[in-house]
Amino acid sequence: MRQIININNDWYFTKEIAFPQKINNLTMENINLPHTWNNIDGTDGGNDYYRGKCIYYKNLNHIDLRDDEEIYLEFNGVNMFIRVFLNNHLVGEHSGGYSRFRFNITKYLNNKDNILVCYVDNSASREIYPQKADFTFYGGIYRDVNLIKVNKSHFQLDYFGGEGLKITPHVDGEVEIEVFTSNSNNHKLLLEIYDNNEELVAKANAVIEDEHSKQTLFVKNVHLWNGVKDPYLYKVVAKLDLDIVSASFGFRSFRIDPQKGFYLNDKPYDLIGVSRHQDRALVGSALTKEMHKEDMDIIKEMGATTIRLAHYQHDQYVYDLADQYGFIIWAEIPYITEHMDEAIENTKSQLQELIIQNYNHPSIIVWGLSNEITVVNGCSPSCYKNHEELNALAHSLDKTRLTTIANLFMLETSSPLVKLPDVRSYNLYFGWYVGEKEENDKWLDEFHRNYPELAIGLSEFGADANPQYQSEKPVKGDYSESYQAIYHEHMLKMRKDRPWIWAMHVWNMFDFAADGRDEGGKKGINQKGLVTFDRKIKKDAFYLYKAYLSNEPFIHLAGKRYVDRVDEITNIKVYTNEKEVSLYVDDVLVETQKSEYVFNFKIKINSEHKIKVISNGLEDEMVIRKVDKENQSYICSSKMEVTNWFDEAEELNSDCFSIKDKVKDIKAHPVAGALYKKMMEEAMKSIGDVAKSFVMPKEMQEKMDNMSLEDNLKMAGHMVKPSMIKQLNDALQKIEK
Repeated sequence: MRQIININNDWYFTKEIAFPQKINNLTMENINLPHTWNNIDGTDGGNDYYRGKCIYYKNLNHIDLRDDEEIYLEFNGVNMFIRVFLNNHLVGEHSGGYSRFRFNITKYLNNKDNILVCYVDNSASREIYPQKADFTFYGGIYRDVNLIKVNKSHFQLDYFGGEGLKITPHVDGEVEIEVFTSNSNNHKLLLEIYDNNEELVAKANAVIEDEHSKQTLFVKNVHLWNGVKDPYLYKVVAKLDLDIVSASFGFRSFRIDPQKGFYLNDKPYDLIGVSRHQDRALVGSALTKEMHKEDMDIIKEMGATTIRLAHYQHDQYVYDLADQYGFIIWAEIPYITEHMDEAIENTKSQLQELIIQNYNHPSIIVWGLSNEITVVNGCSPSCYKNHEELNALAHSLDKTRLTTIANLFMLETSSPLVKLPDVRSYNLYFGWYVGEKEENDKWLDEFHRNYPELAIGLSEFGADANPQYQSEKPVKGDYSESYQAIYHEHMLKMRKDRPWIWAMHVWNMFDFAADGRDEGGKKGINQKGLVTFDRKIKKDAFYLYKAYLSNEPFIHLAGKRYVDRVDEITNIKVYTNEKEVSLYVDDVLVETQKSEYVFNFKIKINSEHKIKVISNGLEDEMVIRKVDKENQSYICSSKMEVTNWFDEAEELNSDCFSIKDKVKDIKAHPVAGALYKKMMEEAMKSIGDVAKSFVMPKEMQEKMDNMSLEDNLKMAGHMVKPSMIKQLNDALQKIEK
């Protein structure tokens, strides 16, 4: 009978490097898995976290194994390269930090102690993805490690980390079941299907031929897997001699219509949700099952219907929970930012692992081939060819699902890469990095008008928010919780009028580590999350989405952290899925409003006040107070907003250049162009490695060159300091046209 033995406990770890035979001479720390060595230095800023080699050591002791048994060593996630030795023998190695892999260690066992030594390396490499991205590449054995003891006749364990069981259900009740085995030719196979109540609903007997069997079973009166509304699951149990495997599955159909959006089981189904990274404060990527479940529970509370599990394969437990909760999943590989010819084979092996290990999950509908892959070098012929091959590979492995790509908003919509996958999405950041939030609407409308036959989605959109920062008049780039809220208010309104957007995924559900960042009052953290890195604070925007998406009645007063208020007339904002809200100030009813999702009340304040809102038996309250001076702790000292480009009262000499002139005219002048180039070089020093590597597409560059330099600078945000703009304008005013 198969035994799965978890061996997470009692390992030893060191950053020192030595040959296996010298391991006992090292000073090692006693640890338990999951473990990463970057849980602190990978989240504190400076872009200086340790990327290198480390050693994990464990004594497996004596392992009882019969002559008719084999034993496998299973790793569920090691970032990003590992070489494994057992008793000084090289067992194997693996490249890629996010998938499951196994080694058959039977022939390396001793009759006494069995010494396991793992060399793990997250050093920079041109042969493994990812290498450039806006998140921390945590090193370590950060997911479970198991021993799997099986009879020599067993379901296959060697093929890309799969289970040897492939289930393809159809909504008419037909279930195609394939099994892949080892040492089992002519052996008998029993297949059983159970419903969600553990009742047997179908079974079949077969004989293994060429280590393979494909059978078709039928289930009567099929109960569909229907997303978050009704995530009904069945289970296949496959029995082979002394080996048993099982997997859950669901009956469901889906399609994506370029004009009408996503359909689940032939009915319109709104895909509005979030993206998720797998890390959190203090533990980095070494999350426990309890932490993974907490994340999924928070997403469920918000009412999301879909999750983009970015930018890599997530823990198997997360996909299991997605099936159980009914989330629609976008699953992807970490082919990101820069195409590297040296890593082409790695993109293919990671895609094979992703699909083979996750084929049976009903929650998954699309395989993501890449993310913002054109940032560094655009779409080279090699890059496009690799995408063609990945697309074909995905369809050869899985004929039931679609492929997709997440494109950066700078990629021309005319690029052939946009049309290559079955569906596509864009990462749009108008209203944060560039432009104004209304430009998201214009961009999407233009795409839909120009390419009505192409399904388009929003794979990323968001605004950073530090809950400490608050404002009565929030603006783009101030990092306030207040601006993040009004930004997402706009995006949800925008989506409501455009059902053809097949899916939208907020970037991000949780703040996450990006060690190269230093902005918004925190180092090493991307703060676009609707929930903080430690999961302790749900930002106001979280409750906005809950108002739109959740069926659980609730009411939330936004701005609870905005206590000290300067303005005599202040706005009280409420998010709720109720239709009527009554506002009380100091227990006196002030106003009752009828609205949908967002309620705004204007009140006059002169001291400290208790604010309470009530709706249909629900209530929430907070305290605010009138102050004479703005609370400086509410203001980000390094906010992106740049105002007062120069003294507006100053009269410009129209015979000379200024920032009011078009960029193309400034660049065409030898002296003015040199000044512009120097300023942009200085500006680029303030951004991370990924952004520095970005190559502006010709189509976008032409658009920007036709804009005024002033408008370009507004889009640049915190990259350009006000003093730089002032100096540039003064210098341009000395250059005659």
